[in-house]
Parts: sequence; structure tokens; C-alpha cells
Amino acid sequence: MLKLFRDLKPFAWIIAGVLVFVFVQSMSDLYLPTLMSDIIDTGVVKGDTNYILKIGAFMLLITAVGAVCSVFASYLSSKTAMGFGKNLREKVFSRVEGFSLYEFDKVGTASLITRTTNDITQVQQVLIMMMRMVLSAPFMLVGGIIMAVSKDAKLSLVIVAISPILVLTIFLIMYKALPLFKAMQVKLDKLNLILRESLTGVRVIRAFNRDPYEQTRFEKANYDLMDVSIKVNKIMAFMMPMMMLILNLTTVAILWFGGLRIDSGSMQIGDLIAFIQYVSQIMFALIMASVMFVMVPRASASAARINEVLEMEPSIVDAKVTVTADKNRGYVEFDHVSFSYPGAERPALSHISFQTKPGQVTAIIGGTGSGKSTLVNLIPRFYDINAGAIRINGVDIQQMSQTDLRAKIGFVPQKAILFSGTINENIRYGKEDATAEEIMHAARIAQAADFVEQMKDGYESEITQGGTNLSGGQKQRLSIARALVRKPDIYVFDDSFSALDFKTDAKLRAALKEETADATVLLVAQRVSTVLDADQIIVLDAGKIEGIGTHQQLMETCAVYREIVESQLSEEEIA
Repeated sequence: MLKLFRDLKPFAWIIAGVLVFVFVQSMSDLYLPTLMSDIIDTGVVKGDTNYILKIGAFMLLITAVGAVCSVFASYLSSKTAMGFGKNLREKVFSRVEGFSLYEFDKVGTASLITRTTNDITQVQQVLIMMMRMVLSAPFMLVGGIIMAVSKDAKLSLVIVAISPILVLTIFLIMYKALPLFKAMQVKLDKLNLILRESLTGVRVIRAFNRDPYEQTRFEKANYDLMDVSIKVNKIMAFMMPMMMLILNLTTVAILWFGGLRIDSGSMQIGDLIAFIQYVSQIMFALIMASVMFVMVPRASASAARINEVLEMEPSIVDAKVTVTADKNRGYVEFDHVSFSYPGAERPALSHISFQTKPGQVTAIIGGTGSGKSTLVNLIPRFYDINAGAIRINGVDIQQMSQTDLRAKIGFVPQKAILFSGTINENIRYGKEDATAEEIMHAARIAQAADFVEQMKDGYESEITQGGTNLSGGQKQRLSIARALVRKPDIYVFDDSFSALDFKTDAKLRAALKEETADATVLLVAQRVSTVLDADQIIVLDAGKIEGIGTHQQLMETCAVYREIVESQLSEEEIA
């Protein structure tokens, strides 16, 4: 947790202000019992009403100063904690944005969401408590001990006797609670994962009548979290009664021994009352520390999870010296590329070699699991290859900056992803400064203009989260428009026409051929009709290239391609 609190440097002057206000408040609280003692031992005994009123007014003034300081300390503490939480969320989000897909797969999306929200909230709450309680506790503890000893040194031995019992009680409770707090955050991750899956997969769940099953899954995860929470709260609930029991027994002991000292004339009544108040302040400081111990273990577990994200080094980083690739624009080369997913038993791709050039359409086809999407995901460097080299415009992509590399690529993923906002905003996502004419032109090429213009607000129509108010084909066409507006050197279409009907597919490919005449196009497809006119077709099978060539060449030389064609086209269409 201390590693996270290094980021409090920007708030140093605010924390200093909190410290000053807390100190003044603590000193006022410590001075009040002495004044009360003076009233009892001097004003009441002598019957001096003026003295009582004078000291009473002074006590009211000190109380007011303490109250004002308390308000300011609370305000500055909250401001510091909220600002710290904001900065920490920005750091975590920025760090996650730099992760490769490997890190996302390793940590999990649900866990990353929990760490960015709930875990940071836990740390925020502890920071507020630390500045309000932990900062004042030492002042109250040390000041209380000094004032108590000044009133009666012998009676102060009661505090010495009771302190080890208090510390041991706190230690034992924390020893039992800490593992449970760590388990609670893991259970929360699991609950978040199930909830997220249930919400995103609601159509599939209802289509297969799996609502009862999902409810059972959620109830089990929810019960697991509840079970751990109850266990930890049972332990923590034991703390406060123990603290109060020790405090009250201490007060009883002070009254007993203090009474004996008053009876012997060694102590005055006012001093005994002040002594009890100082002991109460000492015990209250220890209780405040114990309350902190309630929150610190969970926050510590949360801080460890946040640090895990912040300290996780992305597996894909830019080279120390990057190279620009502005010559031979649009050239893509795979040179004996091999790639395996972490933990996989066999390579996803083995010894892949081919070249593409501007004005050329390269189609990639193969059976399910043959490595088509994996191959195109390597081009924007979503994963790093294990062997070989991938070159863009003659430069190894590992020598290019990721920003420069991806700026040269218009990527349309297999699953069409749209963001909440307008259609204009979604298409402009590919090019921030795109004009209205460029957006409409991209939509026309992507065959999206017709349905967009029929919508009530046209290009200003709102798209819901995930594009749920659009059909699959409409989402695909807007995803294609987003890539087209960028006018990149290389277009990558990862099975991006699968939701389109044959007529729209044909019109789109014809429009694309003219639009991308000066660029390189890599096209992953399942349909043979989509790849028939490609300049170069790459046939993949089990991660290996089985054939490269045109449709006619592959029909004569590649059995795998011929089998795919025969499974989709009739003999007349093949002829």
C-alpha cells in the first residue's frame, strides 16, 4: 500500500494543512480536561462563580476552534482522497491501455474492472480514515499520556498494565481477518465476471432458456461472497466490544485506585476526573487505530491487486530506437513467421511466408481454427511472434512504434464493435479530423449510407452501447466505414462480410476495389464467393499454408481449397 501512497506528492501541501488542523484540534481536546479540573478544584471548591464563567467561556472558545479545525481537516482529507483516487484510476486505465492482448487474457476483463473501481474505492476510504484518525491518534495518545502522567504518575501505571492486552487483541483479530479480506476481493472478481457474462450474453441465455442456470451460477457466487463477508465481519465485530470492555474495565480500575488516592489526600477530585478523560482519550486513540485495522487489511489486499496491474510490464513494447516506414507504402511481408498462444500445446501458425503489394487483394481462407484471424492479428502487433519477421513497407514491425504501425492499418475485426454515441462519432473514430463529406463517402463505399439516411437523425442518430439497436450487417458496414475513412496504406478485413447478404457483399467488394486501388487489402473470409476475384488466395490448414495462388491455380494444385470450394458451390458455379 505504501507504494501507492508515493503518488500523494501533488497533495503534500493539502496534507500539511490537514496535519496543522488535526494538531490544533487535538491540542484543544487535550486542554479541555485541564480546564475542567481547574473549574472543579478551584471554582467549585472556592465558590468563585466569576472564575467558573471565565474558564467556561474560554472552554467554549477552545471547543469552537477545535470544531472549525475538525471541519477543515475533514474537507481537506476528502479532497486529498478523492484527488488521489482520480489520479490512481487514470494511472491504472493508462496502464491497461498499454497492455497487449496477452495481459488482458492473463488478468481478465472482469478483474480489471473490479481493480479499477472497487479496489481503488477501498484505498480511497482508508486514506480518508488515515488522515482523519491516524494523524490525530498519535497526538491524542502521546499528549494524553503526558497529561495523565502530569496529573498522577502512579495512577498512570494502570495504562501501562492494560496496553499489552489491547495490542495483543488487535494483533490476533488482524491475523485472522487478513486472509479473508484477500479472499473477499477474489470472490468479488468472480461475481463481477458472472454478472458481466450474464448481461452481455442475455440473448443467448434467453434463447436457450438458461435463465435458471445463470441464476444458480450467480446465487452460488453471491453466496460465496456473502459467506466470506460474514466470516470476516464476525471476526471484526468482535473487536469493538473488546475495545469497549477494556476501556470500561480501565475506567473502573482508575476509579478504584483514584478513589484510594483521593482518600489518602494524594489526589484531588478534579484531577481524577481529568485523569479519566485523558485515559479515555488515550484509549479512544487506540480504538481509532483499531478501527483503521478493520479497513487496512482489505485496502491492503486491494492495493496489492492495483500494484499488480501497475507493475505488470506489457509484453509488447516499442523498441528503444524506432524506425519510420514511409517508403514502399502498402507492402506487407511475412517471413517464416511462427506463433503460439501462451500455454498452447501446438503453434497456432507455423512457417508462414508470403508477400502483398499495393493494389493487390490477398484473401485468406481455411477451416475453423486454421489460424486465419490469428494471422491478421499479428499485423497490428496485437501479439508478438515467436519466430520469423513481419515487415510493413520493408521495415520489421518490431522496429516501428506501435502508434506509427497502427496508423498505417485500417482494421475491421471479426466481431463488429461499436461505441455508444452517434454514427458520426463512430465513423470518425477512425480519423478524428474527418470532415462530413469524408464520413458520408466512407459510408457510401461501405454500403451503409442507405440505412443511415433512412434513420430519423441520419448521421447524428444515437447508437446504444455495443450497437444493440443495429443489426449484425449494419454494425459490420459501419465498422468497415470506420476503417475506410482513415485511408490507410493497408486494409485488414477479418471475416468482416459474414453478416452481409450476397448482393450487398458483391456491391461492397466492387466499391472497395476502386476505393482501395492504391492500398494493400488482406481479406479473411469463409465464403468462397468473397475470395474468388482476389489477386492472391492463401489457404491455411492447421496453422500452415497449404497453397497460394489465384482461384484457378488453387483449384488445380490445392486439395484443401478444392474441398472448400466443392462444399460451398455447385458444379455449375465451379465451372
